Amino acid sequence: MNILILGSGGREHSLAWATLQNPKCDKLIVAPGNAGIAQIAECARLDIEDPGAVTEFAGENAIDLVIIGPEAPLAAGVADRLREAGILVFGPSAAAARLEASKSFTKEICAAVNAPTAGYGHFTEAEAAKAHIRAQGAPIVVKADGLAAGKGVIIAETVEAACAAVDDMFGGAFGGAGAEVVIEEFMTGEEASFFVLVDGETCLPIGTAQDHKRIGEGDTGPNTGGMGAYSPAPIMDEAVTQKALDEIVRPTMAEMVRRGMPYQGVLYVGLMIENGQPRLVEYNVRFGDPECQVLMLRLGAQALDLMHACADGRLAEAQVTWAEDHAMTVVMAASGYPGDYAKGTEIRGLDSLPEDSFHMMFHAGTKAEGGKVLANGGRVLNATARGTTLQEARDRAYALVDAVDWPDGVHRRDIGWRALD
Repeated sequence: MNILILGSGGREHSLAWATLQNPKCDKLIVAPGNAGIAQIAECARLDIEDPGAVTEFAGENAIDLVIIGPEAPLAAGVADRLREAGILVFGPSAAAARLEASKSFTKEICAAVNAPTAGYGHFTEAEAAKAHIRAQGAPIVVKADGLAAGKGVIIAETVEAACAAVDDMFGGAFGGAGAEVVIEEFMTGEEASFFVLVDGETCLPIGTAQDHKRIGEGDTGPNTGGMGAYSPAPIMDEAVTQKALDEIVRPTMAEMVRRGMPYQGVLYVGLMIENGQPRLVEYNVRFGDPECQVLMLRLGAQALDLMHACADGRLAEAQVTWAEDHAMTVVMAASGYPGDYAKGTEIRGLDSLPEDSFHMMFHAGTKAEGGKVLANGGRVLNATARGTTLQEARDRAYALVDAVDWPDGVHRRDIGWRALD
């Protein structure tokens, strides 16, 4: 098969790596890619949020399957245009992508099927939102309704901080994503990520992970796109997984069909679990980043078969084979992230790192220039490793981190602390 992957981050590097493990992949193009992806696949300059441009490119290059990494092309309708052209695509329609593109839409769906989730209010004006916050008290969660690259969520410890977050969102801190806000009850418990493939009818669980959203060790400081992750998530035992499927995922998918917008792609189910009961935090309509990195290292070559079956409506005949192993990824970010950070600093030592099914340095925000690899984003590298135990995976991941010569990089040293402690 000729395959096109859309995206440029660590998620897409891991998708490309897993795809290339499968002998069914004859040719792989990634648009736009990054410095690490360019070492294993052809990279192409392409506006991945332009449905017409992507479809034309796929036709010209005889692409058999398009795998859409980030959420923005999905919300822009890229998957819709590809399907209209008869090209297989892994990713939901723009209508179904509203499960991520609009938090209020997701809450509406949850209410329709009585899926357990946080209590909430939806607001289009700052004063009404702040009145709700004062009535509810803190801690409380303030969310930009639209897409904000994983950063539009503020967990406010005080009423004042929550009101300030509302002012920031309506003031344009998250662009158009903050034109409306959702104020949610603060849920207690342990958070986990549950990944399910859906082909419009069949729901196939493919793995669990736990992310570390905060910038600081001990889960302190502001939220980020994610500073590390590990898989599997110990709290997602068989009973919790079944409850999540029966009470949240399957009812949601049935409601999407009922509304004429069947879901097809990977569904990222963010859960808060307390006393064995999962509640929905949010849906994402693509693989998480950095959760995808640990899933792909564990899935390997079968990842392509699963995505192909999902795109082709054949999930009922598919199955997932898991090794009894663990994986961890540690994000190396530019100093200052998630605030202001410098680009263009040189990263050394990458050429000497092991690259195999147990050790991979997935690139995120990098670019190649003058024979050097330079930092080109906030989250820059993902040191990812597998092991028979989580501790072994952790030791290998941090060995990769420590072998990189990048004085301008920062990372957390406690990824996996909850499971290991």
